[in-house]
Amino acid sequence: MRVLVDSDIWSAAFRREHPETTPSTRMLRELIEADQVGMIGLIRQEVLSGIREAKDFERVKQSLLAFPDEPIATDIHELAASLFNTCRAKGIQGSHTDFLICGCAITWKMKIFSRDGDYRQYQQAIPIELLDIA
Repeated sequence: MRVLVDSDIWSAAFRREHPETTPSTRMLRELIEADQVGMIGLIRQEVLSGIREAKDFERVKQSLLAFPDEPIATDIHELAASLFNTCRAKGIQGSHTDFLICGCAITWKMKIFSRDGDYRQYQQAIPIELLDIA
């Protein structure tokens, strides 16, 4: 099972003093060890954005290089727009970034790993699978 890990999970792992104490970071470690992590450039950009210290930016950037970006074709962007429209028609709002993640996950048959509750809302209207942690 491949998993598209959202930026909030990565950020928690990189920016917390003791990340190993959180369930999401423990799960991320398990996914990494099992070589099940998917990455896209947009998630990489979100994780790196807002890192104030140059040395921290470089450390996180170097760590993320272990996870090459999956190529995103035009049809995935079109699917993301369609997913956005489907959700909007049902009164569910979301960001273009989130719907691109959803489009990638659907196309590549990946689960989404995020603590962002918006994905639960999207799940009411579109066929995404979320990774739940106990």
